[in-house]
Amino acid sequence: MSKIGLFYGPTEGNVEKVAKLVAEKIGADLIEVHNVRDIETDVVVQYSNIILGISTLGKHTWSSDNEGNDWDQFLPKMNGIDLKGKKVAIFGLGDHIAYADFFVDAMGELFEVVGKTGATVIGSVSDEGYEFNESRAFVDGKFVGLPIDEDFEEDMTEERVDNWLKIILPEMK
Repeated sequence: MSKIGLFYGPTEGNVEKVAKLVAEKIGADLIEVHNVRDIETDVVVQYSNIILGISTLGKHTWSSDNEGNDWDQFLPKMNGIDLKGKKVAIFGLGDHIAYADFFVDAMGELFEVVGKTGATVIGSVSDEGYEFNESRAFVDGKFVGLPIDEDFEEDMTEERVDNWLKIILPEMK
């Protein structure tokens, strides 16, 4: 397997915590971890297998009016890049209690952008075991990636990551 590029943002929070967990479980010899704040898209296109991690803090924080999020700066740079032939898996963090109407919406937004790059998105997840009202990341009866709620379901994160890795890693050969 070629090295996997894991790209996440923001730093110093739950997204970084989950990114480090994913990297640890995959193994340092198979993955390189990058914060989107510190790179350009030419780094992303170097990888055949890509994992993207993003958070949704609520509609008021992920809207285009907010320019403080690392992804708000990086996402526009992804428009027009060519990821044909590459596999992309996405994980997203959200709060299913306070933001049940926007649960992991940013993961859905990221999925839409990645879809325009020609990449193959892998790692969709059933909604079984999740409680939420609405989500832009819930498409055709599944989440477009791995939803994580570190605020209220931290005890489920490791098992959810393990199960997700069983889905994506065989496809990243």
